[in-house]
Amino acid sequence: MEMADLLVVLVTGFVVIAAATLVGPRLGVAAPLLLVAVGVAASFLPVFAAIEIDPELILAGVLPPLLYSSAVSMPAMNFRREFGAISGLSVVLVVATALLLGVFFQLVLPDLGFAWGVALGAVISPTDAVATSIVKQTSVSKRVVAMLDGESLLNDATALVLLRTAIVATAASFSFWGALGTFAYSVVVALVIGLVVGWANLAVRRRVTDSTVNTVISFAVPFVASLPASAVGASGLVAAVVAGLVTGVRAPRVLSPQNRLSDTQNWRTVELVLEGAVFLTMGLQIKSIVTDVHEDHSGVVPALLIALGALALTIVVRAAYVAPLLRFLSARARHAEAMQPRVQSMQDRIESEGAGGSFAELNRRARSDPRQLEAGAGAGAGSDPGDTVGGAVGVPADVASTGRSPRARSPRRGRRRPEGRTRTPSQRTLDQFTRRVTQGLADIEYFLRQPLGWRDGTAVVWAGMRGAVTVAAAQTLPEDTPQRPVLVLIAFAVAALSLLLQGGTIGPLLRRLSPPVDEAAEHAQNESERTKIFELMRTSADTVPGPDPRTVDRSKEGFDASVAHTLAMLAAQREALLDARDHGLFDADVLADALTNLDASEIAIELRGRLAD
Repeated sequence: MEMADLLVVLVTGFVVIAAATLVGPRLGVAAPLLLVAVGVAASFLPVFAAIEIDPELILAGVLPPLLYSSAVSMPAMNFRREFGAISGLSVVLVVATALLLGVFFQLVLPDLGFAWGVALGAVISPTDAVATSIVKQTSVSKRVVAMLDGESLLNDATALVLLRTAIVATAASFSFWGALGTFAYSVVVALVIGLVVGWANLAVRRRVTDSTVNTVISFAVPFVASLPASAVGASGLVAAVVAGLVTGVRAPRVLSPQNRLSDTQNWRTVELVLEGAVFLTMGLQIKSIVTDVHEDHSGVVPALLIALGALALTIVVRAAYVAPLLRFLSARARHAEAMQPRVQSMQDRIESEGAGGSFAELNRRARSDPRQLEAGAGAGAGSDPGDTVGGAVGVPADVASTGRSPRARSPRRGRRRPEGRTRTPSQRTLDQFTRRVTQGLADIEYFLRQPLGWRDGTAVVWAGMRGAVTVAAAQTLPEDTPQRPVLVLIAFAVAALSLLLQGGTIGPLLRRLSPPVDEAAEHAQNESERTKIFELMRTSADTVPGPDPRTVDRSKEGFDASVAHTLAMLAAQREALLDARDHGLFDADVLADALTNLDASEIAIELRGRLAD
């Protein structure tokens, strides 16, 4: 393709992406579906006849920045609260789906074998991070959005590790412990690399004051995380996600409002272009995939029927997993509701007497009956056994009795402290205890305020769409894979049918299933949240000493003193809001709006200061 033709294609692609984004909602059709349709139509044009899209371009070039950007913008507190459900959906469900699909493909495709069937199952099993963006345009629960976002951030790593393991198993004997070790290595190493890159990214960018340069550096971060991880055999996608989570949590405390505003706007543009390009390229590949099947003298219609059966199986397996998951979460929520009065009493006592009294009471209970402490540690509403009310307030018995963590405990385990003698807890221990009680109570209120019912379960099941990642992963199958063109066509058909059937109907389905929204109650809830936030901001601003009255005049020095005082108040308010975010005290969206307003105020004041200079 000539350079002029390439430029025409790129410009046309940008226009098509923008048009689909604007026209799709007006037509009642999700923009990704329009883009896939445009890509399919364009694949028959002569200009695209010789185009071959390297699957690594999607897996290593497009996915890391998309997942990184999603991780940066995802509320970290919601991710923590839903981590149990997220980890189950992104690991357990992916493995179970791949294995069952492996059996299915072994039965319907002659001479394929179970290992190759599992490899194709691993390709099809993960939901697509870009495809789930369709769900965000509906009225689905925020908890469902958090689960789906978290699942799509992590399940690709499970699927790709399982794909590699299955391919290896076709040439050698399969080892369960070897596969488990490979997965653990892939995740742990990626976690370490992501943490290091995330912290190093902020350490460098906090020293760069130019917003444009700062944003350019941010564009490199997902690749700085993913490429080294992939080079050592770990998951580059997990590394990019972890780097994004670290950046999202720490950036408001480290980066200036100007830098974060520049980041947000530019990354939204990048997301729009990359997501649109993913769906366009997915449609563009249809003709070449079908042609390969014809040249291999395989039937297209049987492959499509198999794909339809595979899609139905993935939905059934997902429903079979989500149903007991919701029952489990509901049971834990009821148990947490029973624990709420005890945790609330701890919180009230901390506010009136300080943390020492509640900590001593927990210490006394631990000495008199350790089972009470264990019961408290197991009573939670979180979606994960470790993410519980007890996990937030249930301090281990050795910490409660000594005021130290297990690592700081004396190695002389055989000696017991005489009855009645306790070590005075340090202030750090008391602060940690206070934070965990506050966080635990907020977690209980979060789960009770947003209970999950069968409608939410239906949304989680039907929103599990496949997308371009499935197509790209299928094309990484080795050239000597049995019936490779058919397998690639099956993967493409599953992704396309998933987007068409699930993506095309999820909006009307959720509108039909959603109960009537009490807009007055929702407005009252949001207003209550805003009132509490404004009160917190007022209180934190009052802690900042006012400017020296002698400097408050119409002189340049007086203006500078006033600006400095206002900026100090904004900094105190931001710190208070970020502490509230970490404790989970407010709705994530309402809190994000308050932080955005603070950033806008700070930017405006600094601009006025520059004009005065």
